[in-house]
Amino acid sequence: MAPPLWSRTLELPQQFKDAMVEHALAEDPNECCGLIAGKDGKLMKHYAITNVEKSPYRYKLDDKEFLDAYRDIGDNDWDLEVIYHSHTHSPAYPSATDIKLVTWPDSVYLLLSLAEQDESGTLVRKEPPELRSYRIIDGEVTEEPIVVV
Repeated sequence: MAPPLWSRTLELPQQFKDAMVEHALAEDPNECCGLIAGKDGKLMKHYAITNVEKSPYRYKLDDKEFLDAYRDIGDNDWDLEVIYHSHTHSPAYPSATDIKLVTWPDSVYLLLSLAEQDESGTLVRKEPPELRSYRIIDGEVTEEPIVVV
């Protein structure tokens, strides 16, 4: 059996990155959220999930869509490898709220930032959006390597 996904570099397929960026831009100015399933470190399927908070500062996965995705993951003998969401007004780093909401410590948490501060401190659109990967266990945040393949 392969080691857990978070113990090695996350290899994110380009089509999943593109789908997450498209999802984030479509939901802007609100945060987007979703899942990626995989097996033994190979990512297999992307699930764009509705953010029921409809907020630029918070996200909550739609319960029904999450359960449908989770059933599909189980039916295919996959694992919930990645949980992602966007930040529309802050860097791609977990907020205190993000850290408190962690319920799947074996999953990788991907953050996609659509904004950055310019020299004057003004938020501007980040081109291309920044994508970063984290492991969050017991409130401790560790950035993990990510490579788009």
